[in-house]
Amino acid sequence: MHIHDILTNSKPSLSFEFFPPRTPVAWEELYQTIRELEPLNPTFVSVTYGAGGGTRELTHDLVVRIKETTSIPPVPHLTCVGHTEEEVEAILSRYAAAGVGNILALRGDPPRDQPNYDWSESGFRHAADLVRFIKKFNATGAHPDPRGFGIGVAGFPEGHPTTPNRVDELDFLKAKVDAGADYICTQLFFDNHDFLDFRDRCDLAGIHIPIIAGVMPVTSISGMKRMAELAAGARYPAKLLRALERAKSNPEAVEQVGIHYAAEQCAGLLNAGVDGIHLYTLNKSHATREIYHSLGLVAKA
Repeated sequence: MHIHDILTNSKPSLSFEFFPPRTPVAWEELYQTIRELEPLNPTFVSVTYGAGGGTRELTHDLVVRIKETTSIPPVPHLTCVGHTEEEVEAILSRYAAAGVGNILALRGDPPRDQPNYDWSESGFRHAADLVRFIKKFNATGAHPDPRGFGIGVAGFPEGHPTTPNRVDELDFLKAKVDAGADYICTQLFFDNHDFLDFRDRCDLAGIHIPIIAGVMPVTSISGMKRMAELAAGARYPAKLLRALERAKSNPEAVEQVGIHYAAEQCAGLLNAGVDGIHLYTLNKSHATREIYHSLGLVAKA
């Protein structure tokens, strides 16, 4: 089923993100996490791809495992970086053969060892190019669903780190939507005002597809610092930093502060009529389950 169908018929959605582990122990830990989260009946789970497509095979293996062993629709990330059109077509064909119904189409980050990555060497310069290519693939009838893949794209409530001009940023997002995107899933943010303003600006720009809000609970000080590096431009409100500072000597207290803050964020978003919430789990279930239960949600069949 296309995520767009689910978002149209069952709002607000609740979804989670995982990343492919690299060790056997980490794989087993992730499978346990999935078993613990499956009873919440998430709308979908997304699986990341790694800079430069560095986890391509691991992503595929995890997506197929989720598809075959759970009731949760998996949504693989797919990026433009380092791929020819032939390679992307082969990836789409594999997912279609496995019955995967949706793709999250991203521009992606270049490999870390290539800071001066030449985008002209890729078959795709922008995420909109990738969206158009997926739509073209859909038109071939190669997918078992006559409509082909449902397509999600990324949005950036705090602004895209490489596009300081916020007017241009909305133009780029509109280009992805006009190319055929079905919904938007946002980068993490910590101030709901950023998201609500982003949603309003999307409406003014003529973007009228569902927008899912990305929320990541802070569970450790070290994790917060890594998050700041990975999500360039992420802003931590003083209210959150002050609470973390009070708790910093106690790791369990830090985690509870992060869970409480994220739960308040989610409650505020639900009250504002958000289309959906996407929780970045870091492959752990505890914080996600705590947030879920604090919101009084009832798992949907």
